[in-house]
Amino acid sequence: MIRQTVNALIASVVTFALCAVAYPAAAWGLGQLLFPTNADGSLLYRRDRTVLGSALVAQPFASDGYFHPRPSAVDHDASATGGSNLGPRSPKLREQVAERTASLGATDEHPAPPDLVTASGSGIDPHVSPEAARFQARRVAEARGLPIDRVLGLIEQHVERSGFVIGAPPRVNVLRLNLALDDAQ
Repeated sequence: MIRQTVNALIASVVTFALCAVAYPAAAWGLGQLLFPTNADGSLLYRRDRTVLGSALVAQPFASDGYFHPRPSAVDHDASATGGSNLGPRSPKLREQVAERTASLGATDEHPAPPDLVTASGSGIDPHVSPEAARFQARRVAEARGLPIDRVLGLIEQHVERSGFVIGAPPRVNVLRLNLALDDAQ
């Protein structure tokens, strides 16, 4: 009986060491070696190595001199991700879309892209469509005193088409675009 208890304890310690120490350490080490940027959360830094944010998590930008991300049902709080759970027939959703459309200054001739008036499912989606970025280009150019062509050029440089094989539409990472905009001045 003592021998069985000792064997069970040894098996438990070995299993713990393998599953709770060795495997996570190996996975972390391989991640750091093969994908260091991704393994650290896709963090974006200033030149002085100050962390600005993650390319995977949207941040709110209130200034007219910056591109704005999609609306968020959780106010861009990554610790409380989630959508609004409002369906297309919801009067509250229709009211929110109407308010957002009016605040963007959209018109029948220049309608707002859907991703600027509807919240993302996670509430922290870091991307907007190229159309949504172009919709905001004039406001950003005027606020910064930049030529509109320069701002549109920055947008085109930041269009990501990496998911075309699986059918993902082109997208623009708002934080990366805003950082490039800061560097352009």
